[in-house]
Amino acid sequence: MPNDVGHEIADALAVVLRRSSRTHLYELLTSGLDGALDAVTYPVLSALARTGPCSAARLAEEIGLDRSGVTRRASRLEEAGLLRRVPDPDDGRATLLTLTDAGERVIRTTRERLAAHIEASLADWPADEARAFARGFHRFVTGSLLRPA
Repeated sequence: MPNDVGHEIADALAVVLRRSSRTHLYELLTSGLDGALDAVTYPVLSALARTGPCSAARLAEEIGLDRSGVTRRASRLEEAGLLRRVPDPDDGRATLLTLTDAGERVIRTTRERLAAHIEASLADWPADEARAFARGFHRFVTGSLLRPA
């Protein structure tokens, strides 16, 4: 594969991974939802939906924040009824964060919004190209480069 393809993908990936791009996307997804869910708290709720019940420390590793940052965001989400703290069954001194039913509903809503935004972005693409992009992108992100060690 020519090196220019690698550079083109690297440039596009840099745009996707930029903090301002992520913030803009999170604002689109959370607009008009519960006030506690915004571009700052969305990554915590979204990661919790992916990981299932876990500690604030584990969630911090998952999203690249420090534990205190996750704890502050989790407190906002807990006050809004979107997540709750439960005793860790393996360590009675520790707690796990878990989604509430309301949190699961909000995540479903944001994922539907994300899918709709993606489909709108691909609306002008021929269907076979859109499907090939979806398959190729999935293959790329599940490959070794982006998979945690």
